[in-house]
Amino acid sequence: MEDKNINIVPHSLVLEERKHLTVSGVRDVESFDEQNIIAVTTLGEMTVSGQGLRINRFSTEVGELVIDGEISGITYSDETPAQGGFFSRIFR
Repeated sequence: MEDKNINIVPHSLVLEERKHLTVSGVRDVESFDEQNIIAVTTLGEMTVSGQGLRINRFSTEVGELVIDGEISGITYSDETPAQGGFFSRIFR
């Protein structure tokens, strides 16, 4: 049986001037709006908060998420959601 997440690279963050965030190791996006983006990563649930946030790119094949906007915080929770996220529900 083939693992769906075989191409996902280890989790890492690159934040440029608090306006451009590139995240690897992302499995799914749980929810998003202009103030919060909640993503499921290989190390747990990650919440990015700020103003005017938008998802510039999300690749489920390589597990990369690119966020633009005014980023004010990044927090983690070890809890992972029981159901699939927003994008997994759309692309069923």
